[in-house]
Amino acid sequence: MTGLIMAGQMLLGLSILVGLHEFGHFAAAKYFKIRVDKFYIFFDFLFPLPGVMNFALFKRKIGETEYGLGWFPLGGYVAIHGMIDETQDADTLAAEPQPNEFRAKPAWQRLIVMLGGIIMNVITGIVIFSLLTFKYGESYLPVSEVRYGVDVSDLGKKIGFQRGDKIVKINGLPFADFENIYGVDALLGTDAYYTVDRSGQIVDVPVPNNLMDDLTDAKERFVTPLVAFDVEQVMAGTPAAKAGLQANDKVLKVGNQPVPFFSDLQKALRANANKVEHPSLLQRFINWIRGTKPKRLTSNTTTLLVERAGKQVPLSVMIDEDGTIGFKPRLLIKDGVRRYNFVESIGVGTKQAFAVITTQIAGFKKIFSGEASLSKSLGGPVEIAQQYGGQWDWYRFWTLTGMLSMVLAFMNLLPVPALDGGHVVFLLYEMIAGRKPSDAFLENAQKVGMFLILSLMAYVLIIKQILNAIG
Repeated sequence: MTGLIMAGQMLLGLSILVGLHEFGHFAAAKYFKIRVDKFYIFFDFLFPLPGVMNFALFKRKIGETEYGLGWFPLGGYVAIHGMIDETQDADTLAAEPQPNEFRAKPAWQRLIVMLGGIIMNVITGIVIFSLLTFKYGESYLPVSEVRYGVDVSDLGKKIGFQRGDKIVKINGLPFADFENIYGVDALLGTDAYYTVDRSGQIVDVPVPNNLMDDLTDAKERFVTPLVAFDVEQVMAGTPAAKAGLQANDKVLKVGNQPVPFFSDLQKALRANANKVEHPSLLQRFINWIRGTKPKRLTSNTTTLLVERAGKQVPLSVMIDEDGTIGFKPRLLIKDGVRRYNFVESIGVGTKQAFAVITTQIAGFKKIFSGEASLSKSLGGPVEIAQQYGGQWDWYRFWTLTGMLSMVLAFMNLLPVPALDGGHVVFLLYEMIAGRKPSDAFLENAQKVGMFLILSLMAYVLIIKQILNAIG
């Protein structure tokens, strides 16, 4: 039942987003009097082969457009007449363009049509986050909830903080939101300082003048809250699941190291992480054929001591090389809530929506710089469904759907042929150069783009799962 709920939420969320994305293209095309032959949620063919297994679960023609629900639940499409895409190639467009065709319209109109889906996804994300903010408010961490004080990084120690310090004032003034300690007044103020309660003694910690330079070089915050935790959810197929970790378990130790707070757990897992060689995909395939696994530089298991229903239970777990084992923590701390009126909620929701895109950009930078693994950064339908969770929670559902809407907008804007961003690049070239690429070039670019997308999909859906299974 849990799996059905996960799958149901994922299908509903993606259907909403795909439908709205395609409606963006559809509405723009209709506005410019471009004929739209089909508007489908899901594909009515075996994607990406438009001539194979053509049937729809539902279809109805209204005017010149056929509306339908396809059988292949992997996206959706609008067939815009006179446009080279996954449903039409250069051969089908050999005749002279007609006034109601995509290719007969000015470049700026075609550009708006191609941006229509992205714009609709951005609007959807903003609307979702704005309405969530209006209904539920915005969560923040009250400084009063940081009962155990702060954990301290090397930079924090350099500034003068100690583990367990409770920050009570910034520049002599009390504050309510823990996030304020990273604010401009604290970091850029003249003669700025923090006031901390250190085991009952009040101590001032001055902010160094070069703190901003140090923060730029640092990879972590100088202080973070010490927060108790337990296990909220264990992800299927992960080391935590294989070890037998269960929801509501409380992790007491990693090896011999007590982990009363979540930051302690993270440090202990990183310290015990297994280091793995990274052979090429070809070598991993050869290993699979031979029935051998890649050598590990270390392959030790680590003992977790957990408390379960009042009893202490030891578990043996193999920690991933990135210092994770695959569970979602429940942080035992109570968030505060800020309330906003409707107009204020739009501003806050817009900021939250675009924060998703900035996070995506930061993630891409880490991947290209080698700081993050591409394979671990890519997730397929199973990972998305797991994020929705096994219980129907409308707040979680709409939050994740809003995030996916912004991710969909960002991904579609990438300058890859076959994606909206690829079409946008060619249209911008046409507007600047004063001439458009040939239909043959566009068709070949479409094929290259489809190959890249399908290769990525095959990796996420098939190859990644095989490689995970064989180690």
